Amino acid sequence: MNRLAGVTSPYLLQHADNPVDWWPWGPEAFEEAKRRDVPVLLSVGYSACHWCHVMAHESFEDQETADYLNEHFVSVKVDREERPDVDAVYMEAVQAATGQGGWPMTVFLTPDAEPFYFGTYFPPEPRHGMPSFRQVLEGVQQAWSTRREEVGEVAGKIVRDLAQREIVHEGTRPPGEQELAQALLGLTREYDPQRGGFGGAPKFPPSMVLEFLLRHHARTGAEGALQMAQDTCERMARGGIYDQLGGGFARYSVDRDWTVPHFEKMLYDNALLCRVYAHLWRVTGSGLARRVALETADFLVRELRTDDGGFASALDADSDDGSGRHVEGAYYVWTPEQLRDVLGDDAEVAAQFFGVTEEGTFEEGQSVLRLPQDEGVFDAEKIASVRSRLLAARALRPAPGRDDKVVAAWNGLAIAALAETGAYFDRPDLVEAALGAADLLVRVHLDEHGRLARTSKDGRVGSNSGVLEDYADVAEGFLALASVTGEGVWLDFAGLLLGHVLDRFTDPGSGALYDTAADAERLIRRPQDPTDNATPSGWTAAAGALLSYAAHTRSEAHRTAAERALGIVGALGPRVPRFIGWGLAVAEALLDGPREVAVVGPSLTDEATAALHRTALQGTAPGAVVAVGTPDSDEFPLLADRPLVSGAAAAYVCRNFACDAPTTDPDRLRSALGGR
Repeated sequence: MNRLAGVTSPYLLQHADNPVDWWPWGPEAFEEAKRRDVPVLLSVGYSACHWCHVMAHESFEDQETADYLNEHFVSVKVDREERPDVDAVYMEAVQAATGQGGWPMTVFLTPDAEPFYFGTYFPPEPRHGMPSFRQVLEGVQQAWSTRREEVGEVAGKIVRDLAQREIVHEGTRPPGEQELAQALLGLTREYDPQRGGFGGAPKFPPSMVLEFLLRHHARTGAEGALQMAQDTCERMARGGIYDQLGGGFARYSVDRDWTVPHFEKMLYDNALLCRVYAHLWRVTGSGLARRVALETADFLVRELRTDDGGFASALDADSDDGSGRHVEGAYYVWTPEQLRDVLGDDAEVAAQFFGVTEEGTFEEGQSVLRLPQDEGVFDAEKIASVRSRLLAARALRPAPGRDDKVVAAWNGLAIAALAETGAYFDRPDLVEAALGAADLLVRVHLDEHGRLARTSKDGRVGSNSGVLEDYADVAEGFLALASVTGEGVWLDFAGLLLGHVLDRFTDPGSGALYDTAADAERLIRRPQDPTDNATPSGWTAAAGALLSYAAHTRSEAHRTAAERALGIVGALGPRVPRFIGWGLAVAEALLDGPREVAVVGPSLTDEATAALHRTALQGTAPGAVVAVGTPDSDEFPLLADRPLVSGAAAAYVCRNFACDAPTTDPDRLRSALGGR
């Protein structure tokens, strides 16, 4: 065992038995590099990363390679999911130097943590124009020994260049109608009308862009926006990127047709997409959207919920194929012969329904299950039986590994998705699952000062401080939970977290946001990225949570902070709308108000109160906030001075300091808020 024994990260623990003398990130590693006068090898990855596993097996488990590393380097292993700040800073350097990035990320540093040579995956032998890992190590060691001054100059220049890349936050005006229309036009140009989604291969689920399109349609009635969202959701749900047996989405599709996924399943993708499909149902009543939202929610609870009530980070792409080899996708793919073994005479129907062919759509004659567009008409009972039998047979296969680490931000996204999905479809068990995760975050991740820890595992808190996305996404989850449950304590907790956003993550002069707190560990630069990639950026997520909290409390400080943060969306939205989707969605909420809905009734169990509450939650008005309670409740500020109407439950809808007359009629409320 090396120095990684005893850490909380499952990814680091995977390397605890390596012959490499790994160090976790920390000042001790760099002090050791200074003492020995050797460079630092920084290796960054994550548990569900396929090529991270490949490089670990090829190089880090190899005794000869390990001996060379131990003699000439201090080797530091980082889980990017535990330390997104470290990952972001050095990934920016890798991308600036090489024009690309990815994981595993391999960076060589001076003992002052300054980078001077970069890469991602390196093979054990020279391949496809890439040097072998050993050649890279020998080249770096030689440069360190014989050209130290040159190495120092390169490192210094890189650090200076990174410092100059700091975002200039131009203006504080949030985007208006024109900028959002330009963003929609830009998305239309990049849209793939034949296959759905945006751009070419590899194709990622555009979760946050879909939220923008749905909100834009709700606010403006733009049918093109709804069509892009609806068609993309259908193509993904019918493709191999969606698990047709067990529910849930893989990370991305390697092709443009959503056929062959990269099989890892991430918590954040499934939380975001669960919410998207639930919101699509809210607009259209689509049976497919309802099914996918519920199946994805059930996947989250069934396969990712941990014993302590949180949600695990990911399922691996790889698993044992039955012969002792770890192979990507082995758990999920099928051959016609395997179908026959399980289904007998029903195998032919299953092959036709799920697109399983003799040639295969994946590797070695295997097919990823999907729903081809020309599926024809099938007996629903027979297909249900086929699904059930295939799922039972698949459960006997060696399952992919699970990264059991609980990441605060991603659990916040899951809380929001499960709370809303449970409320829409009358699934109190899903709301209970959201409450369980929220309870874990409060008990384990939140300290007595209201500061968040980034991760925990098995109920034990990790040592890494929360970053901006943790505070923002957990606040978002708590705000959704407050609206669904009528428990004002979740609004209070959201306010506590957003106070830290204002005090510790916001530039008081410009209103710009940083990914790390002002009092966090100092890296070679303070990371700051407003673009939405796999998840909402901390910047745009904070803008959304600040805006919702302001609507709930009428806090001018929070609304002003949200508006100032959205200034960056006005600049980026028209130019790169695919990479600022959540920012655009928040801007839609700002343009719409957002609307504030207070539902008052004699009790929360009162039938009329429940009907109005459910109608309010299902409203499509962008970013609307909902408070529910009795007239004498002090749970929510929006309930103040809101009496019953003739002794009956009533709903009050306000925006921009003006209120409609209260209504006791769910249909009138529906008309005021949109939705089904």
